[in-house]
Amino acid sequence: MDSRPILQAVQICKWYPGVQALDCIDFELEEGEVHALVGQNGAGKSTLVEIIAGSIPFDTGNLIIDGSTCLNWGPAQAIEFGVQTVHQENQLVEEISVAENIFLYNLPRTKYGFVNLSHCIEKADELLGALGIDVSSDRKVSSLTFVEKKLISIAKAFSLKAKILILDEPTASLDEHGKNVLFELIRRYSKMGLSTIYISHHLKEIFEICERVTVFKDGQRVSTSRVADTDIHSIVHEMIGKSSDKLFKRSIKPLDRSAAAETLNFSHFSRDSAVKDVSFSIRAGEIYGLAGLVGSGRTELANLIFGIDRKDSGTVLLNDKDITPKSPYDAVRKGFGFLTEDRKDSGLVLVHSVKDNISLVNLVKKPLGDGFLRLGKEEDETKIVSDSLDVKTPSVHQRVINLSGGNQQKVVLGKWLFAESNIIIFDEPTVGIDVGSKSDIYKLIDRLAAEGKFIIIISSDNPELVSVCDRIGIMRFGELVKELEGTEISEEHILQYSLGVEAVQVQGL
Repeated sequence: MDSRPILQAVQICKWYPGVQALDCIDFELEEGEVHALVGQNGAGKSTLVEIIAGSIPFDTGNLIIDGSTCLNWGPAQAIEFGVQTVHQENQLVEEISVAENIFLYNLPRTKYGFVNLSHCIEKADELLGALGIDVSSDRKVSSLTFVEKKLISIAKAFSLKAKILILDEPTASLDEHGKNVLFELIRRYSKMGLSTIYISHHLKEIFEICERVTVFKDGQRVSTSRVADTDIHSIVHEMIGKSSDKLFKRSIKPLDRSAAAETLNFSHFSRDSAVKDVSFSIRAGEIYGLAGLVGSGRTELANLIFGIDRKDSGTVLLNDKDITPKSPYDAVRKGFGFLTEDRKDSGLVLVHSVKDNISLVNLVKKPLGDGFLRLGKEEDETKIVSDSLDVKTPSVHQRVINLSGGNQQKVVLGKWLFAESNIIIFDEPTVGIDVGSKSDIYKLIDRLAAEGKFIIIISSDNPELVSVCDRIGIMRFGELVKELEGTEISEEHILQYSLGVEAVQVQGL
């Protein structure tokens, strides 16, 4: 197939009040190509793809699709042409079925005009089977896990005859099988002429699936290269101006193992088959990682510890004192903090300000009978927290929805620091965050450990765990099967025990 541009963005500019989001951007996508779009949060990637999807208008320049200049371009015109987007966040309708979500724009109907639900489910089952996605199409979306929702979003995009597919962090929280299913789909459909814009902060993926890569920085296009002609260090240098192997490496310090050292013991946590009699301990100042494949029970364990889900058994002892949370409210009052996996759904109130979000949890800890808010004091204190975390915002009155992903995550962390949390659980702390912001988050976590806090990090990013953690517990099928420490900590060992094999050799690790 002869390559030809199916999409051309020519000198595209976009302004917001006080910010130029795109500065005369040129971008080209060839037919059948998988083209990576990378850059730090706030670099302009999302703005460009939202323009291509018709979600937001551009101010100047031209958008040319399949040889035609796009006038009055909007979501309906984009969908009609064949532009499909899989967003990083869930874009599904929670209270209807998987099948209805997949065919939402083209629901099969009876001759009387009613939705033919049985036919819809039948078609959805065929599609999910062909895509290798093991989810029942008659289930309500609200009952699905975060990973299952991501897979259904991908299936929804493939249900229509797409010409241009935009994938925004498509492998975030997917396990290796899910990633392989997705990559096989991309390769298969690319041969049939599908053109894909691939946005990911997992830069290694670009070298697995993409032909070209374009780097954005500060609203400008820095470069476009063939993947075969570049490397990960060059890309990172263009994104942030420093080498990827110097982003972060925690200096492991000997832990205080004396009898006087503060110790946090998690004992015999269980719930049905999701979590099976898990016990481990942490010392003050230690960063403890929880690894394992998606579905191994890591997040389920965190939910039990924080009191979100009902448990069959489990206690938390701080120096032999029982501090087991009975509920999230109780957990906050006892000094627990939980940065959840989906910060936008459960970690932040997006339409409220930085100040409101940082101070929100602290209201739980106000003494009973104290019903007054001291707004001036609250503003001063939240500004101190925001500044200490280097949140990039014009002021603490800025709405959180207008911040980049990395800065949103800092606001979530700020919320728990303001509440003086001593035990902090991070669930996928850097999902959807660029490499520069990742480095900032790692340094903040390291600082909290140095202050003597108890830190738990749940992550699907094995190199992240290796770089950051003092010890790593590995979960498999709801059980804690192995703890790694010292020289045992490596990506190979994490993978070995996560998969349940005797040994594993992974090229390139």
